[in-house]
Amino acid sequence: MSSEKLFPNTWVDRYSDYLYNYTIVRVNDHEVTQDLISETFLAGLKSKDNFKGEASERTWLISILKRKIIDHYRKINSRKGKAEVRMSYNSDEAEGDWLEERVSDPFDKTAEDRLENEELGLAILNCLDKLNDKQATIFKLKTIDNFDTEAICNEFNITASNLWVIIHRARKSMAECLEENWLN
Repeated sequence: MSSEKLFPNTWVDRYSDYLYNYTIVRVNDHEVTQDLISETFLAGLKSKDNFKGEASERTWLISILKRKIIDHYRKINSRKGKAEVRMSYNSDEAEGDWLEERVSDPFDKTAEDRLENEELGLAILNCLDKLNDKQATIFKLKTIDNFDTEAICNEFNITASNLWVIIHRARKSMAECLEENWLN
């Protein structure tokens, strides 16, 4: 077992920006993004006893967030337009403990999870290829590689405002592309 430990009191400061960038690309809605991140932190708190320490805190939170995003799209794509996410009780837990709160380790994946992740990864790469070169490069540097804003601006000789316009347009294009090519 790894020595990774959870520090929930630091999650907002340490991970909220990363989780926001990760989520806004996928849902393209500021309020929904904030809600999903809040739900992720809450689920993490509720399931912290199940953290095995085999992954980093951030990786573990991302695995929770991925499930939240999938549930969000299942909800909005349901025939009735209502949340129909079915949840089961785990028989060995006290009444009222949802399975969702017992988030498993990200390394304990089913074949379906791996296939879904591979499909999403291919869809993201395909959508990145549809962006123009400058937009794709800046988007990757900022949102995937977490480069500093100032460093990117210096490298491309652009202002911070221009950088955020490029990032916004790239996110919007990526969200539209993923909605067309992955969610349908």
